[in-house]
Amino acid sequence: MDSESASLLLVDDDPEIRELTQAYLMRQGFQVACVESGEAMDAHLAKHKVDLIILDLMLPGEHGLSIARRVKGDGVPIVIISAQGDDVDRIVGLEVGADDYLSKPFNPRELLARIRAVLRRAGKSGAADNSSDSARVRFGRFELDMASHQLTREGQSVPLTSGEFDLLAILVKQPNKVLDRDRILDLLTGAERSPFDRSIDVRVTRLRAKLEPDPSAPVFIKTIWGKGYMFCPDGDVGQN
Repeated sequence: MDSESASLLLVDDDPEIRELTQAYLMRQGFQVACVESGEAMDAHLAKHKVDLIILDLMLPGEHGLSIARRVKGDGVPIVIISAQGDDVDRIVGLEVGADDYLSKPFNPRELLARIRAVLRRAGKSGAADNSSDSARVRFGRFELDMASHQLTREGQSVPLTSGEFDLLAILVKQPNKVLDRDRILDLLTGAERSPFDRSIDVRVTRLRAKLEPDPSAPVFIKTIWGKGYMFCPDGDVGQN
């Protein structure tokens, strides 16, 4: 699928923002539906498949963070947009499973860039994978399938958000090598930089919770203080 044929759902209670954002994104070739609340979003998702949700936080009824936490298990990428632009809200948005966060007011072109980057990470860009992306990488009791974007532990699926998969893929392709945060951000988003400094740290914390025997003493994704992170595929050797 080409990213510009993707189906988007905008959840925002401001009719002006809905109208302007929908018109702009449709001019870029996206299919865009709009709803004003979490309840209306649920009704839409029950009938339609979407490739990405653009989600406001301040909604009537259920709060946007609660919605993001609730729907993240469905695997649909989420870009949060909100007038609540402080670092706490941004980090909490990531922690509940959002793939990116953009503060209001925003430039529509910046939103477009974020959407394209998230869709690429989710494997919806239609770009051809290189040979390394079709490989299966084994470490410990895990296997990461680059082609299907699936992580399994002893044959059982381990759910990952698109952002978590993309970060893990970068780490496993460069084993036993220290990567600093700026380098990881470059590999994740290219020129489309994340606006929040702790985004990598939050994703690492989420990955450790899913990979590590003891997340407080990581053996696969190690922190190299003052330098960055290093992936150690043999980190659990000798552990039961």
